[in-house]
Amino acid sequence: MKHLNKLLVAVLMAMGLNAHAQDSNNPWAISFGVNAVDTRTSSGAGSGFFDQHFSQLFDAKDNWNILPSLSYIGVNRYVGSGFSVGLQGSVNKIDKAVYFRPTAPGHDGRGNVVTNPGDLMYYGIDATIKYSFQELIKSKVIDPSLSVGGGYTFLGDDSFGTVNPGAGITFWFTDAIGLELATRYKWAVAAGSGDNPGRNDYNGEIDTPSHFQHTAGLIFKFGGKDTDGDGIYDKDDACPDVAGLKQFNGCPDTDGDGIVDASDACPDVFGLAALNGCPDTDGDGIADKDDACPDVAGLAALKGCPDTDGDGIADKDDKCPTVAGPKENGGCPFLDADKDGVADKDDDCPTVPGPASNRGCPEVTSAALEDLKVQARAIYFNSGKATFKTGDKETPARLDAIKEILKNYPNAKFSIEGHTDSTGSAKINDKLSQDRANAVLNALVERGVNPENLEAKGFGSSQPVASNKTAAGKAQNRRTEIRHVGSKYQGKI
Repeated sequence: MKHLNKLLVAVLMAMGLNAHAQDSNNPWAISFGVNAVDTRTSSGAGSGFFDQHFSQLFDAKDNWNILPSLSYIGVNRYVGSGFSVGLQGSVNKIDKAVYFRPTAPGHDGRGNVVTNPGDLMYYGIDATIKYSFQELIKSKVIDPSLSVGGGYTFLGDDSFGTVNPGAGITFWFTDAIGLELATRYKWAVAAGSGDNPGRNDYNGEIDTPSHFQHTAGLIFKFGGKDTDGDGIYDKDDACPDVAGLKQFNGCPDTDGDGIVDASDACPDVFGLAALNGCPDTDGDGIADKDDACPDVAGLAALKGCPDTDGDGIADKDDKCPTVAGPKENGGCPFLDADKDGVADKDDDCPTVPGPASNRGCPEVTSAALEDLKVQARAIYFNSGKATFKTGDKETPARLDAIKEILKNYPNAKFSIEGHTDSTGSAKINDKLSQDRANAVLNALVERGVNPENLEAKGFGSSQPVASNKTAAGKAQNRRTEIRHVGSKYQGKI
């Protein structure tokens, strides 16, 4: 029970310390496996130090003490620049003690005699400083190392301190799991209970046995932090809070265009490196987000829009996109077919001279209005109806004459007004006058007059021009008139 308590103390101490891992990604490691103790090296046989200690180093069958179970455990921590520190607890049973006695029967020819000291229990607690050559040789699998440290060994009823130089090699199966092989020479620095330090008293006791201890076991690295779970440790992850790609140091590239989102002006759309990750649909070298015409190639000076006539005005804003013209003329050449000083593009009557105040159209003259009055009053209707008088061959000619007058004033507004005499009720006369005005309007529209320039109103018998007491007066009151009521630029009539 006393020996088991010592082993428990050793294991708890090993697991409780913060010690060596193999790299800075996973700063912690735990290792466990089997150990072998070789006491032959303390026997003194041989002609010198190296002959005594290394001539039969791997004679495991005759010299090694191996406990066929889990017999060591260690915890380690990486401290940087290839260095790590650790603590290891181990247990063994010594049933092969080698001593040097050339005169003893059964020696091995070099004076070494193997004896069983009575299954002495062996416990070790050892601290180590280790240097790994893995980064130096740039290998991901082979990890050679050298170490130095010290510890304390319990052997039977004795105990002593040791200084422990050592070497090892680890073969990594993955970034975090490996097979660890190591050896250390534990040089005893304190005498035991015997009277002949460093030798065997030929009675089965070992006084201060310096010895080799070899270990073989598995090592597991852990402790690395990967907040975003992308397989890249936070310390190497430029974007530790969002999952990313290894080639971008852990940063994401959402659109897969090879530009990390943080540097991508259009992170959700596949784009070009030359445009900071933004697309250019029309291939004009201007990113779609900055292109006012993203579907058609254009000029940078016009925000990606084309200028077909090369006048410096984008086609979408050019009133004459295929003919060059000044900006003040809307991109059109200054054409004035009627020579009225109003550019054709602004001239509502480009073939008829007119003042700029009337958009290049002529003002309605009093002569034209008088002609309209004469022609309109000469349009006759069937009695009590809104149809043109049957058999009257002059009415179509008069309507044609009115159309010819109106076409000279494309931006003028005209009101076609119907009037009746006082015969009949006001309700009937109002409707009849409106219908007759509509009939004239429709006849003019059929002849090509713009309906937007016309309106029809019926006034019944409310606006007589002569007395309704005579037949001649009534005849004058039954009339149609056309009045100029303004321009379409003067607002609604």
